[in-house]
Amino acid sequence: MKGQWIGRYTGANEGYILVNIDERQAAFEGMAFVNDKSDHLPNLAAFFTTPSKHQEISFRTSQILPINPHTGTTDSWDNVKQFFGKDIAIPQYADVACEWTETVLKMTWKTNIDTHGYCELPCSRAGDHSELQPHPEVSDWAAYKKHVLALEGNRYLFRGQSKPWRLRTSFHRTSRANLHRYLNEDIQVLHKHLSARTRHVFNLENPNENGAFYNLVQHHGYPTPLLDWTYSPYVAAYFAYRGITNQEAAKALPTDKVRIHVFDQAQWKADLPQMRQLLHFAPHLSIGEFLAIENERMIPQQAASTVTNIDDIESYIQFHHENTGRSYLWAIDLPVSERRAVIQELSYMGITAGSLFPGLDGACEELKERNFED
Repeated sequence: MKGQWIGRYTGANEGYILVNIDERQAAFEGMAFVNDKSDHLPNLAAFFTTPSKHQEISFRTSQILPINPHTGTTDSWDNVKQFFGKDIAIPQYADVACEWTETVLKMTWKTNIDTHGYCELPCSRAGDHSELQPHPEVSDWAAYKKHVLALEGNRYLFRGQSKPWRLRTSFHRTSRANLHRYLNEDIQVLHKHLSARTRHVFNLENPNENGAFYNLVQHHGYPTPLLDWTYSPYVAAYFAYRGITNQEAAKALPTDKVRIHVFDQAQWKADLPQMRQLLHFAPHLSIGEFLAIENERMIPQQAASTVTNIDDIESYIQFHHENTGRSYLWAIDLPVSERRAVIQELSYMGITAGSLFPGLDGACEELKERNFED
């Protein structure tokens, strides 16, 4: 039952529903975002904890809160009702019956104001193989360099991966989905521990410092709902080949590829609203550039980030591509066998572990590459 489930619901009202569920020791805990197709009705967030982990469960929601249409976050009904008609009411709770398998979540519910609903939701496909087809005319390093030189500067973001995986944040790769729990539990503990180890004490109430904090811990391996990108196609190429040795590259088959994603972030920002809050309930993929507080890696990596509450980013971008007809994301696959030549050329450009990761770790990684990767 854990993970993210998205789809349509029907009943007294209709719309789409996004359900994020985490697994606890003896139960499931989660939140459902209910987006009504009518602009005259408020969107709702329903919080719940199940009484067991059985595949057929009944429970009552612990809380239902309206979404403030101006902030995109939960608020009191007293603050939100001014945006809707005087005869509109919201439920205090819902009684829910659900059954689930690894691929389908079925839920029916009835509220204390006699509204009701039903949904049958597919599980996120973020763990599946990518369906992005690589660019047919860019299949080696020489073609890649020619291709990126023809692109408009600063319009695109790039992300290098050693395999053609679907795009997914490190937070969602842990099989966690409930960002409400993440912010109220994980981040509070993390902030307390790291405040003793950083020269700067981050004010998480300040949006700029909040973003800088998440970006810092992301770069040091803590799971976050951020995904790292770079404005440099060459830095992205370095990251694509970084986890592969020259010995592995020498034995690689012609079908073995690394992948570089190219994201038209300028068009994406023009077409879709960008959210500053990490806990925004509507599905979103937002682009952020954060302050480099105590984060020496950001500038040499020419870093940018996307922040999202979506598990399967590839499908989300594809959905908007189908709606608008615009291409926001494409993939370029390069041969693993070219690794030695690519890394050597990138080093001539000054793109090495030592330059991208200032400090002892980066210096040692660069010298390891130089002295042991023959």
